[in-house]
Formats: sequence, structure tokens, C-alpha cells
Amino acid sequence: NGNITKEGITTDLEAMQRVGVGGVLIMEVDQGAPVGPIGFMSDAWRELFQYMVAEAHRLGLEVNMNNDAGWNGSGGPWITPEESMQKVVFTAIDIEGPQHFKDVLKQPETVAGFYKDIAVMAFPVCGEYRIENLPVKACYQSGYVGPSVITSDVSPDMKIERAQLLDLSNNMDRAGNLEWDVPPGKWTVIRFGHTSTGVENAPAPASGRGLECDKLSREGIEANFNGMMGKLINDVGQFAGTTLVTTHIDSWENGAQNWTARMQEEFQKRRGYDPLPYLPVLTGRVLDSLEISERFLWDWRQTISDLVVEYYAGGLQELAKEHGVRLSIEAYGGPCDNAPYAGRCDEPMAEFWIGGGGFPTPKEMSSAAHTYGKPIIGAEAFTAADQEKWLEHPATIKALADRAFCDGINRFVFHRYALQPWLNRSPGMTMGPWGVHYERTQTWWEQSKPWHDYLARCQFMLRQGLFAADIAYLQPEAAPKGFMGHQKKGYDFDE
Repeated sequence: NGNITKEGITTDLEAMQRVGVGGVLIMEVDQGAPVGPIGFMSDAWRELFQYMVAEAHRLGLEVNMNNDAGWNGSGGPWITPEESMQKVVFTAIDIEGPQHFKDVLKQPETVAGFYKDIAVMAFPVCGEYRIENLPVKACYQSGYVGPSVITSDVSPDMKIERAQLLDLSNNMDRAGNLEWDVPPGKWTVIRFGHTSTGVENAPAPASGRGLECDKLSREGIEANFNGMMGKLINDVGQFAGTTLVTTHIDSWENGAQNWTARMQEEFQKRRGYDPLPYLPVLTGRVLDSLEISERFLWDWRQTISDLVVEYYAGGLQELAKEHGVRLSIEAYGGPCDNAPYAGRCDEPMAEFWIGGGGFPTPKEMSSAAHTYGKPIIGAEAFTAADQEKWLEHPATIKALADRAFCDGINRFVFHRYALQPWLNRSPGMTMGPWGVHYERTQTWWEQSKPWHDYLARCQFMLRQGLFAADIAYLQPEAAPKGFMGHQKKGYDFDE
């Protein structure tokens, strides 16, 4: 939270190098510490970042920089509302014909001052049936969707017949004025548009907080890269690719999005049909049949997953490579299939928690790494929540480390080391309630080199050769898609 000093940087890095820690993954977070004087990405912050990379180079350490402030995604004050995560919004009215209708359709929800129309659709008024679990099925919210078993259809009065659906988009001007000769009967008119989800990167200091970038377009991740990581790479010059070697996306904790500027054409290219006539399904209504509507929602989720993989992860990997650095991702929690998401980074990362909390991801990420030929499988290691209180030490966490090795992890990223800006205060700065206190102010710090030597040798040996699995589990084709939670039952496996 802006509490950064040159003296603290040097002393921290020297302490790491002295006991055998190989580098750092930096995240600037706000977890209750008083606000310090160094605003994120300010001139002073960037000068200290250059100093830190130079010191890391002097000490033979590697630097991985998270691609925003906080840990939950990719965003910041440089992201405009138009470049941010987008969602479909709508308003609906009922009109009775015959009549000549001329009035303004209410503009849907507008977030962050940004809104654009998509289409206007009309259809005969139908019943109140709404598709179950729609927020997740339509990617308004993140979450996994189980298999849909459809044994019957809804009654005819509860659904829209495709043949009776009218596209009135050309009947409405930019101000929302609709002019339409309404046929006999009662009609529902829906104005569809898109706006920002309003989600911001967190938990970030105020100086680094802003909208999350669009994850479904190359332009979104380019805007985020150009706003921060590209500048830092340019700042460090010759050390890019040698000391500053990686950028990072942490676990997805920024909700979902279900629109981007080219959604219509991206969907049609991948699924082979126009999604616009099916927009009423995003309101929960049934079009033609419940089966057809659910099949559209399946295609909708799959398209969003494809775009996340290709443009967000793949786009950042390409940008990183162009600038001589790698990409690591904690590839889970988002509106996508986790395996191909992990496949578009150089170093998949999992996490494992003291006490067994968090995500069951070590096996999932190691499986993805084996499938896509990634030799290094990292892990946010020994994460804890509000119970550590300086009680843990290498002897208490060794069994958990060995368990992670058995699950395929071969690089530990200790969670966490809080930068210590002072030279004379103990136990010093913390990260609120999170993680093992793993810094130079620990009483056992100077005795920890043999422990790090043990971990380093294990990691080196586990990177040799190829993993041999007894069983290969075939994942269902679906999105979002995560780990199935298979049990070994005496055998080892990949998924």
C-alpha cells in the first residue's frame, strides 16, 4: 500500500538471496496497511521498481510482476469504460396493437457512464416461465453449470416462436425513439445494449484501482498491457527478459462478462450462426423450445470461454513474448474451460492452503501443464487465512510441501513475503490476515537455507523427464469447466 523504501528493497532481496530464495512475484495490495507515500505507477513508484530490478539483477534473483495492482485480474485507472469488461443489459415494455407506436424506449442500465445499443426485438407476449440458473448459464455471474437433462418442453404459451420474432433495430434511432406499426395483439419489445460490468481490480491501493479490462477482445488486454506492464518493461531496459522475466495473472476473482464489441461476429465465426435472434434467451425466455434455448446458452458459454483463452490469456502471452518475458497464470475461477486457459501461458500456477482451504487446483494445473507440455508448474504455496499469527515454520509445513510435490507442483511461490520498508522494526509489515509470515523479520529466517535447499533440489528433480499417469480422465466438453475432483484410489492420473 505504497510503503516502499530503497533500504527495504535492498535488505529484503539480500535476505532472500542469503537463504536461497530464487526470486519474487510482486503484487501491490491494500490489505489494511496505512497508505504509504509511493502511489502505484507514479514516477516515484516506477523509479523504485527500476531500482528493485537492478538490485535483483545484482543478486542473481528473478522478478515476476503481476499485471496490475491487487491480485484479482487485469485492470487499473488506465482502462476506459469502453475497454472494460462488458455485459448485456436490457429493458422491456408491452405494447398492444394495432397502433402506430412512436415513443422513447427506456435506456437499459448504464455503468461507468458507458452504454451502446445492440438490437431491438419484438415478439408476442408469452408467459412468465424463466430458464433456471440463468445468471450463471448466460455468464452474468461466474460459476459452473452442470449437465442439462431436458425431459420435457414448456407449454406453447410460455415460449417465443422464432417465426414471430421481429428485429426492430432499424426502427429506433440513437436517442432511443422507436417508430413502429404494431400488428394486432399484445407484443413485448426489448431494447438490448451493453455496458461496463463496473468491476475493478482489487484489493488494490486507490492509486492503482480502476476498471477491469475486457477479457473477450485483444484490445482489452492490450490496453491493460500498454497502461502498465509495457511501461515497466521499457523502464528496466536491458534487464527485461533476464531479470524481469515474467508477468502474472492471478486467480480469476472479478466475476463474469458476456459481451464484447465484436461478440456477434466472434460467435458466428465459432458457432456457425447469428446469435442476435437468440438474445431474448439472455432474459430467461424460451425461444422455440427449452432444448434449443439451452443449446444456445451452451454455445454462448463456449464462445466466451474461447475468447478468454484466445484473446485474454493468448493475447497477453503474445504481448509478453514480444517484449521478451513469459506469462504465468493461476488458470481457474473464470468463465472458461480451465485446461486450455492454462495452456495459453508459459507457467501454469495452482495454489494450496494451510488447513486445506482454497481451490483443489494442484492436480488440475499439473494436468494442464502435462497436456500442453509446460515443464514448470508453480503454486501459490502455504496460503493461510487469519490463523497463522507467526506460528508456522518450515517443520510445520513440510508435509504439505511434500503433498504438493506428489500432486505435480515443481515451483513454490511462497505466500507470502510482505515488503519491510524499515530496518529496525519487528515483526514489521504484514498482509493483513493472509498467508504464512515468510519474511526476514521471522525469528527462524536465517536458519531456513537448508529448507530452501531441500525444496530447490526436489523442484529440480521433478522437472526432469515426463510424468507417467496410470489413468487419463477425459473431461466433458463444456464451459465454464474446472477440476472434476477425481480421487486416486491407489492410482495416479491426469485430467
